[in-house]
Amino acid sequence: MQRRLLKTTLAAAGAALAVVLTPFTAQAASYSGGNYGAYAYEGSYPTISGCSGTFAQKHAASASGITLKYFYSSRCGSFARIENAPQGCVAVAQRADGGGWVSESVDPGINYAYTKIANNLNGRLSRAILSCNGHDLAWTPWY
Repeated sequence: MQRRLLKTTLAAAGAALAVVLTPFTAQAASYSGGNYGAYAYEGSYPTISGCSGTFAQKHAASASGITLKYFYSSRCGSFARIENAPQGCVAVAQRADGGGWVSESVDPGINYAYTKIANNLNGRLSRAILSCNGHDLAWTPWY
């Protein structure tokens, strides 16, 4: 009986140690609405093959010490990024047509977030929005 108890205790201790030694990685919470996903590249992060490295910063704004950045690629579309942001803040990329939007929240242990691609090509417009705790604090013009 003691031998089985010792084996069980050692197994539990090993499992606990494995959990402690496993590195924590933040997992962003992505949400979307309207007709988001109707166009190519939407639902993909800007690091996707064929889009990575094609984005240039087009605009930046700040509010409460948080920076909102808007990036655009004539090949893939646009995305929003926020920096120096606390939890409770989200980056939003919004398309003008059909109300398509995608947002990404700031996760524990990091102070930034960036959205998936919003396809504002072929005459469609988009903008970036910084929202914290349900209040829009900053936004870019429509591009």
